[in-house]
Formats: sequence, C-alpha cells, structure tokens
Amino acid sequence: MKPVFQTVGLLICSNIFMTFAWYAHLKELNHKPWILAVFMSWGLALFEYLFQVPANRIGFSILSIGQLKIIQEVVTLSVFVPFSVFYMKEPLKLDYLWAGFCLVGAVYFMFRGKLA
Repeated sequence: MKPVFQTVGLLICSNIFMTFAWYAHLKELNHKPWILAVFMSWGLALFEYLFQVPANRIGFSILSIGQLKIIQEVVTLSVFVPFSVFYMKEPLKLDYLWAGFCLVGAVYFMFRGKLA
C-alpha cells in the first residue's frame, strides 16, 4: 500500500478518536464533573495517538510537514462534519461547504509543486 494511502487511513482512524475525545463528552457527560470528562477524553486520546504517530511517521517519509498538516485538516473536517450532524445532531450548515472549499485551496497550494 502506498504511504500516502496508509497515512490518510491512519489519520482518519486517529481523527475519529480525536473527535470523540474532544467533543462527545459535551453530549454524554454534560451533567457530570468535568474531571470525569478529562479522564474519558485522555483515554480516547491514547487511541488517537496510536494511529496519529504512525500516520505522521509514514507520511513524513514522502511528504513535507506542511503537506501532512493540510492532509490532517482535510481529514479533520471530513470526520467532524458527519460527527457534528449525525452524533451531535447539529444542523448541516453551508459554512462547512465554504470551509471545505478553503481547504481545497490549501491543498492546491501545498501540493502544486507535485501536480506540475
């Protein structure tokens, strides 16, 4: 499997755990002490890092740090929008589309040297 695909796949897994670690407690533990949310989030963040660290190491073998960061941001938005809509029951906003277009521009500028 190509390193870019491995990197993206691992970052998707990482971001699923990250998104739940950062935001699920707002829905599930809203009426519990914040310290409980901290420990739950830390527990999930461990799994996030188990995917994120290898993803970045694999990706850095062929990508620049800036390219890795932009891929991370695209993956983050791609995971966050469905999480927000389906799990948190937030309305789907057109702003997500505009943010996505901005990220397409960021991807273009970070990878344009490889596209030519």
